[in-house]
Amino acid sequence: MDARPPHGADSEVGRLRTVMLHRPGHELKRLTPRNNDKLLFDGIPWVSRAQDEHDAFAAELRARDVEVLYLTDLLTETLEQEDARRHAIEEALGDLDLGDTMRGYLEGLLGDATPTELTGYLTAGIRNDEVRGGFGLVTSMLAPDDFLIDPLPNLLFTRDSSVWVRDRVAITSLAMPARKRETELTELIYTRHPRFAGTPTMHGAHLEHVEGGDVLLLAPGVIAVGVGERTTPAGVERLARQCFQGRLAHTVLAVPIAQERATMHLDTICTLVDTDKMVVYPNVADSLVAFTVRPTGDAEADGDLVLEVGKAEPFLVAAARAMGIDRMHQIDTGLDPVTAEREQWDDGNNTLALAPRVAVAYERNDETNARLEDAGIEVVRIAGSELGSGRGGPRCMSCPVSRDPLPTA
Repeated sequence: MDARPPHGADSEVGRLRTVMLHRPGHELKRLTPRNNDKLLFDGIPWVSRAQDEHDAFAAELRARDVEVLYLTDLLTETLEQEDARRHAIEEALGDLDLGDTMRGYLEGLLGDATPTELTGYLTAGIRNDEVRGGFGLVTSMLAPDDFLIDPLPNLLFTRDSSVWVRDRVAITSLAMPARKRETELTELIYTRHPRFAGTPTMHGAHLEHVEGGDVLLLAPGVIAVGVGERTTPAGVERLARQCFQGRLAHTVLAVPIAQERATMHLDTICTLVDTDKMVVYPNVADSLVAFTVRPTGDAEADGDLVLEVGKAEPFLVAAARAMGIDRMHQIDTGLDPVTAEREQWDDGNNTLALAPRVAVAYERNDETNARLEDAGIEVVRIAGSELGSGRGGPRCMSCPVSRDPLPTA
């Protein structure tokens, strides 16, 4: 009998059973001062140290009886299927900048690769000076270190490309071109890997932009979605419709966030650490509002589904009402505005709940971690001096695949 827990999640804080991570790999060694902005990284990490830190993160999860799945292992296993290989190669070579000569060469190179080699090509990319054929106008006019297939350093942040909502997985639509292939590979895993056979999917890379870092499962049936640099209002509307139609949620809160690098996603501002406690960046907490969205009409038929949108009101007030609790307790990042800004930049808000009142956080955020502990939260500290160079914390680096459901009142 299969003893694995069922896939799915109905909250941010139900006991974590299975998680998908990506161990930093060769794709991070492709970052240079010339390309890191294009590839959406703020710094260039010391990769071996980042791997050590990530291994320690995974070890802490396993010590808490969490099953750790690695994205590249799942991808390699998926690519053992011929139809999955063909699909992945076709998607990777869809770039119009390659030209027919190089595209034809790369079709042969990727087609002859083993599943492990193909995973490497698809995640770490291929530079112009690494090919041994396909020479022509394209290769002549590109610099030797230009990429024919771009690396995917942001695979580290597995939260962004998929979100489980109850028993369904939403394949998200990443806004930045440098990350588009992440969702294609993630979708390939969920639709072709034997482990996920029969898993219902929704949304998709071809639809309006929604990124997983903006999606918080506040409680069973209640979802908050940040709207800002990466997730659009149309993306929230599309996701809300699909959740209402599937009876996965009764309320969606659309939360506008400042379009700044430090507050890219909603989970860089706030994350849940208990059923009624949230760590919040206080410098924006008072200005954070939400539009409450609920379905009217027939939720089974999209044509008859009408979305009722309420007026903007304070986010924590709207969240508590939708969740059916008296109030949402706010745990501030830092002790003062300056410390709060520094620790928010170092992902002090970006915690990963392992269970109610247990959360993983970067050890460097002393003031925030002390405040969490004062509020009764057990803090599992991990190192992040190099992992944090991509501006993402424990939540960003983890996609929960299975959580225990929260008890119903």
